[in-house]
Amino acid sequence: MKASLFIGTIFQLLVFSCSKSDAENSVSLEVKHIELQSPDDIISLNDSLVPPILYSHIKGIDTLALAEKKDKFISAVLPAILVAKYRIEQNRNRVKKLLREENWSEQDSIFYNRLCSEYGTDNQTVLLNRMVVHPNSIILAQAIIESGWGSSRVFQEANNMFGVWSYKPDEPRIAAKFQRDGETIYLRKYDDFADSIEDYLKTVARVNAYREFRAARLITSDPFKLITHLSHYSERREEYVVELSAMIRFNELTRFDRYIIDPSYINLSGSTQ
Repeated sequence: MKASLFIGTIFQLLVFSCSKSDAENSVSLEVKHIELQSPDDIISLNDSLVPPILYSHIKGIDTLALAEKKDKFISAVLPAILVAKYRIEQNRNRVKKLLREENWSEQDSIFYNRLCSEYGTDNQTVLLNRMVVHPNSIILAQAIIESGWGSSRVFQEANNMFGVWSYKPDEPRIAAKFQRDGETIYLRKYDDFADSIEDYLKTVARVNAYREFRAARLITSDPFKLITHLSHYSERREEYVVELSAMIRFNELTRFDRYIIDPSYINLSGSTQ
């Protein structure tokens, strides 16, 4: 399929809609995911303004030559990172706005209480701090390491970018191919990569092991300073931090820290989430 035709088809699937209540509170982005049959259909990123395209169930990426595999992986994952971060940032802006108001609607209260539950705090300042997001380069490096540049089964079949385990029988999940202490291990299954990334960001935001990382990202956006506080993300501790640093440097991932969602695809009048 020609790139121009494919892009046009995709953007016909992007849905932007708004309601009065959402428009009054925040601007948010809704994107419909695109399930591909081949990694050849992934559009390479040639600009720092990224269309909000969400891909899912990308199979066959591990069969590509290394350079092409890297290009396709980053081109598929970076838009999802930006969409996930955008959703969180818009929610954070809405919280800041609510905290300046005296009267809340029932919908406002439900929204705020849901976020308090998701981020594990009822303290206003702590909530806002936990909703701060970190550089794209760090998220990309972790996704690369955890998924093996998109070669893992859980990445391809479950849109699970970080190998997140599932402990709830009633949530979407798949069984791992290995067991631990004779017990079957299950892994979370997501609708698309943005959902996987948003879940990862919320985990980093609320788990006590990452409190130093959260404190550091309030004062710096330097990925090499921040990753020193991610040793608890892996059982390999400091070796994992060294691997993250090497991954970012070798693949020049910091160049993607300036990438943002193309503003021409943002509905400034507000949209539903």
